[in-house]
Amino acid sequence: MDKSKRGWWRRAVIYQVYPKSFMDSDGDGLGDLGGIIGKLDYLAQLGIDGIWLSPVYASPQEDNGYDISDYRAIWPPFGTMEDMERLISEARRRGISIIMDMVLNHTSREHRWFKEALRGRDNPYHDYYVWRDGVPGTPPNDMRACFGGSAWEYVPELGQYYFHQFAVGQPDLNWDNPRVREELYDMIRFWVEKGVEGFRLDVIDSIAKEPDRKITARGQNLHRYIRELSANAFREEGLVTVGEAWSADVEEAKEYSSPDGRELSMIFQFEHNFADCVGGDKWRLDRLSLPKLKGILERWQRGLHGCGWNSLFWNNHDMPRIVSRWGDEGRYRVESAKMLATALHGLQGTPYIFEGEEIGMTNIRLPIEEYEDIETRNLYRERVAAGESPEAVMESVYARSRDNARTPMQWTSGPNAGFTAGTPWFKVNPNYTEINAEAALRDPDSVFHYYRRLIALRKEYEVIAEGDFTLLCPEDERVFAYVRGVPGERLLVVCNFTPETVEWSAPEEFEGARTLISNYPSRAGTLRPYEAEMMLL
Repeated sequence: MDKSKRGWWRRAVIYQVYPKSFMDSDGDGLGDLGGIIGKLDYLAQLGIDGIWLSPVYASPQEDNGYDISDYRAIWPPFGTMEDMERLISEARRRGISIIMDMVLNHTSREHRWFKEALRGRDNPYHDYYVWRDGVPGTPPNDMRACFGGSAWEYVPELGQYYFHQFAVGQPDLNWDNPRVREELYDMIRFWVEKGVEGFRLDVIDSIAKEPDRKITARGQNLHRYIRELSANAFREEGLVTVGEAWSADVEEAKEYSSPDGRELSMIFQFEHNFADCVGGDKWRLDRLSLPKLKGILERWQRGLHGCGWNSLFWNNHDMPRIVSRWGDEGRYRVESAKMLATALHGLQGTPYIFEGEEIGMTNIRLPIEEYEDIETRNLYRERVAAGESPEAVMESVYARSRDNARTPMQWTSGPNAGFTAGTPWFKVNPNYTEINAEAALRDPDSVFHYYRRLIALRKEYEVIAEGDFTLLCPEDERVFAYVRGVPGERLLVVCNFTPETVEWSAPEEFEGARTLISNYPSRAGTLRPYEAEMMLL
């Protein structure tokens, strides 16, 4: 492994590729491994250190690849195992690690294990999944699946229900069975031997589920299982591991990401993603409460400093585009995209960039029948059936649908945004003629080149990578400002989260400080719309 030094990810920046939507190399309308290989030079120019690759395994695609039918095979429309090996090799040649998205909580019902499990209660694979006896129409309890409906599916031939936290086609694995765990560890070692240098672990906080107690996340054996996983599958020095943990709080994150390395490198937690949600419901949005967002970020920055590690992200394949959400899609799209990047990349942790974020891609609005996402379709059906107006539900869909992130990458102003020579699997955002990578590369003042400079600064300055955190003006509803510090260096980051001009003065100690980066060409006596600046003392 080239990045053999433990902790290389502390100064790294990771780029998430959603393969279906990144680049199509063979004209079938779907992104593929060949398309990713063809864009590695673009990613190297951006300066990223690793690619988080959303699932490319064999799958019936009920949930866009998060329903895996064979962990050791590539979904044919994406390519072959030889293509995957070439991607790993070509990326490494450019100093880029491949970080595989690994789904350990559930498989597809098309997986060989589940097909065997259906053959009978005495089959050795039956206990690879979570079953309860029952009769038709009376599930074991009232638990609901994340994508709607009951979390239990009846199998008449067995007289049993199987448990699924997500789609019906995604039966949950039984981690209490040691044979399941060893199968998964062996499979991960298979990928490490291929040259993979890290793993993103999907809903890892759900593997120790206890459905009889209605517990999905944070079951009593969770950390025991993760430590065993780490000891058995992540022994290779230098592997980066990030767990998706929706349930985590700061105290638990210290355990997940302890510097002793007995669990994971870091986790994805989502508390900051609810700063504009009503009652914690991600589908019901209000105006962003900036003081609330700042308080959350402060708690995580201070809470993990020196005893854990943060992952930093605004959006991913499950989140709407951040410029549409907390920025400005129109007049100040470029300024607000740069401001949001500044606010995030000045923090301590490992930043993650979702494909298209670096050129300021935006949300899309479609008729409901054109959405592909299973969660979006189910939400619309259930909420309209419950009496909500279709118009109101669609406003939620426009703002929060996961499909906002899954429109094809906008490479050029040509047909289909340069994504494919065929018919795209999903609608291309019509604004690709204005927002595309080709135009961004030509413009030295583009969002792309701003991200490139931010990435370079993280590698250059100790204070960005390791400094402590002090929040300024916590109750200010327009300005997010903070100071990072290490002995001999102080960094001030100030961001105007509004389209308004704001009166704001930097602390006296930063008079005469050097500007490292700003999204306006010169300073003014005020903060202009969506203005952002990093100053070094």
